Amino acid sequence: LGGTQTTQMAAAQILDGKKIAEEIRATVKEEISAFAEKYFRPGLAIIQVGSLEDSNVYIRMKLSAAEAVGIHARHMKLARDTTEDQLLATIDHLNEDPSVHSILLQLPLDSTQPIDVERCTNSIQFDKDVDGLTEKNAGRLARGNMDCMVPCTPLGCYELIKRAGLELTGRTAVVLGRSKIVGAPVADLLRAHNATVTVCHSKTRDVASIVSSADVVVAAIRQPEMVKKEWVKPGAVVIDVGINSIPDATKKSGYGLVGDVDFEGVSQVAGWITPVPGGVGPMTVAMLMKNTLMCAKKIMSGNTIAGNGWNIRYLPLKLLEPVPSDIEVARSQTPKKIMELAKEIGLLPSELEPYGSAKAKISLSVLERLKDRPNGGYVVVTGVTPTPLGEGKSTTTIGLVQALGAHLKVNSFACVRQPSQGPTFGIKGGAAGGGYSQVIPMEEFNLHLTGDIHAITAANNLLAAQLDTRMLHEATQSDKALFGRLVPENKGRREFSTIQVRRLEKLGINKRDPNDFTPEEMRRFARLDIDPPTITWNRVLDTNDRLLRKILTGQAETEKGHGRETQFDIAVASELMAILALTTSLKDMKERIGRIVVANSRSGVPVTADDLGVTGALAVLMKDAIKPNLMQTLEGNPVLVHAGPFANIAHGNSSILADMLALKLVGKNGVVVTESGFGADIGMEKFFNIKCRYSGLLPSCAVLVATVRALKMHGGGPKVVAGQPLDSAYTKENIPLLEAGFVNLKKHIENVCQFGVPVVVAINTFSSDSTAELELVQGLSKSAGAFNAVICNHWAKGGAGAVGLADAVMRATQQTSSFRFLYELDLPLKDKIKAIACKMYGADNVEFSELANRKLDNYTTLGFWKLPICMAKTHLSFSHNPELKGRPTGFVLPIRDVRASVGAGFIYPLVGDMSTMPGLSTRPCFFDMDIDPDTEVITGLS
Repeated sequence: LGGTQTTQMAAAQILDGKKIAEEIRATVKEEISAFAEKYFRPGLAIIQVGSLEDSNVYIRMKLSAAEAVGIHARHMKLARDTTEDQLLATIDHLNEDPSVHSILLQLPLDSTQPIDVERCTNSIQFDKDVDGLTEKNAGRLARGNMDCMVPCTPLGCYELIKRAGLELTGRTAVVLGRSKIVGAPVADLLRAHNATVTVCHSKTRDVASIVSSADVVVAAIRQPEMVKKEWVKPGAVVIDVGINSIPDATKKSGYGLVGDVDFEGVSQVAGWITPVPGGVGPMTVAMLMKNTLMCAKKIMSGNTIAGNGWNIRYLPLKLLEPVPSDIEVARSQTPKKIMELAKEIGLLPSELEPYGSAKAKISLSVLERLKDRPNGGYVVVTGVTPTPLGEGKSTTTIGLVQALGAHLKVNSFACVRQPSQGPTFGIKGGAAGGGYSQVIPMEEFNLHLTGDIHAITAANNLLAAQLDTRMLHEATQSDKALFGRLVPENKGRREFSTIQVRRLEKLGINKRDPNDFTPEEMRRFARLDIDPPTITWNRVLDTNDRLLRKILTGQAETEKGHGRETQFDIAVASELMAILALTTSLKDMKERIGRIVVANSRSGVPVTADDLGVTGALAVLMKDAIKPNLMQTLEGNPVLVHAGPFANIAHGNSSILADMLALKLVGKNGVVVTESGFGADIGMEKFFNIKCRYSGLLPSCAVLVATVRALKMHGGGPKVVAGQPLDSAYTKENIPLLEAGFVNLKKHIENVCQFGVPVVVAINTFSSDSTAELELVQGLSKSAGAFNAVICNHWAKGGAGAVGLADAVMRATQQTSSFRFLYELDLPLKDKIKAIACKMYGADNVEFSELANRKLDNYTTLGFWKLPICMAKTHLSFSHNPELKGRPTGFVLPIRDVRASVGAGFIYPLVGDMSTMPGLSTRPCFFDMDIDPDTEVITGLS
């Protein structure tokens, strides 16, 4: 401990702070090395306002010490005119920076602006407050709760007392000084270790007599040599925090440093004493290093941003029998605040854009922050060929995630599509799941959400408006007038916009000065010469409105003679929705939008959104829609809701971006569960061949949802009529009918296996299913090649009803993946179509109409032949005939037409007539919807 003071009169042992600090720093260095190898390097940020020389010296010492022990330290030096708001903004930025684990605000501040130091100190995040000065840390310490950060200087004092070998329990201690930085926290710290503490300050009377009874004296009053020999109890431990400059003719500078204690005198009676300098000072820096490591460890153990384990609060379910309506179940649960959920799963506040208290958009910057984190397991939920009885894919997706998270404690995310307003107000109703496996709040999930579909609608219709208007302008203006209006003079100058320069490059025109253009160059630039019969871009509306399936535009007097026959599609059928679902970044989305082909020119050249000049504007309208939406399940699991493309003319899956974000957030040992639309022959096939191809993500497992009822229908069961009771074939045991219908499930199992992905069959149960029926489906599924087949009851039991499924899925994801595509992109378009028709649907062959052949030849000539295929066919059968249930064979698949979604990135052959604008039935489900004007409670939503 440094031996004795060199003065002969000294009897006290010297607590050599410099030597002890070196030992502590050496230990911290070893711990940091081990910690950094396993996790990450601790980060310290020191904020300085102004340039006080004392502060400069202290900061250099701290930075040097940090470098020596392996801490990544940064010095945020702000100007003297920094305002309080600017300082708070700096602190907020560091609070949210995952590479910064501890923050120190260097005091005093050297600012010309009024700054509330206490407010700024308290703005430091509790677990990053390395000097323990926030009210939360100070409050805990004052109450004896040691789950807090202790200020570095008081902690150094305590460490020195420990080195003196003094057991504090029952001892008396006197602290001279009551500052928030040293005196008060030292007193709290000693009191927390069971010492009897007296704090003396400038108003205390007879300080000497109080000090004389103390076993421990801590002096922090900035009064040179105030504590005298006569004050100190023989054998006491004296810790001198003060450092004071006094005149000293023996020093070259003319000044010397002394503490608050008369070292020469007190050394004769004290048992232990700290020198000045060389006592508490070095310990403060050493404790800063130790506290920085402690902050990093706390963040690692209890924080999902730096670490990977979720500290998540799952929500208990109150199960009722019989199960109430979906909306009653949803309302029975109080969701967590979305900011709480975001913090639990490792999102920073700056990465969230809350929309109320229950949903928020997530910034794509998360992908950059977590780019080095390994992905989790990737599971797709699909189903047998759909029936009117419903199979419960969405419910299974949510129930599985609830089981994985709330019951198996696996980091797990559900990624689902946003429902369209069309089916919500039509026949199907909402798409939040059902029973005790739902996304909540279901009203917000099903109604508008954050407006993504409305953004798609606005962008789509802007492109449609520009398309028709451009045709009008070209038909009514000369080449020169049209060119002049496209490139107008502004303050004596004419110049092309960025998007117009791209058109010049496409045309091979190298000139950039509009005044230099020849009449022919003006014509080529200004005229798109759109051929009306080739237009494929329609207006959209997110409402089922059958009367818009064919319309006439341009009927006003101002547009007479320039109208045309066209139609509306449902909003989710827009190619922009498919682009949103398949894009991987804002840059990629802009490029895809620019490539959208809306028509051909009369000379056969594709006309794109870029040619129409709207690419940037459409991207602006979709700038928020590109961010996935965070919600939660009934049990408090995270859910990403994003995009909702049709599963027939588009690929029917939620967005790549949502999956990418979720895979990073769950981490290596977590699982992301996403859902594909319709049956496995449609949604899953497109998930593998289109979505996985563009994302580069490798699926780990497929969950194939089936029900006994659905399989009976595929076995030839009676037709189901809405509003009429089910036939007894579906409500009573019927083994032969079930065996006959298993061929449908068997074909889907075989289809999954073609992709080299393990498949787990989820058998959703109904009370009418017999044990024999359920066990039959289990056995046949395993014999057909399923990794496992599990009976589930998550509709009635929530996650608890899918624990067996979750366990099977976890084991399946641990299998070695041998994923492969069904076809290679360099095959001719016809061969890719045949591969899907024959391998997935079981067709004998494919028949192409004359129109389809002509279109395929044209797309090949235009260079679109390397795009993947997105088949547009009925979802009610493997074949083109929706009446053919089970596993049809011996059929030839007719391709009536072929279209290109060049922006989204696929060719979609049309198998039969495909309606892209649903209609309303005689009695849509909106008849049951209402809202209480007093409580604003919605009823009738399902």
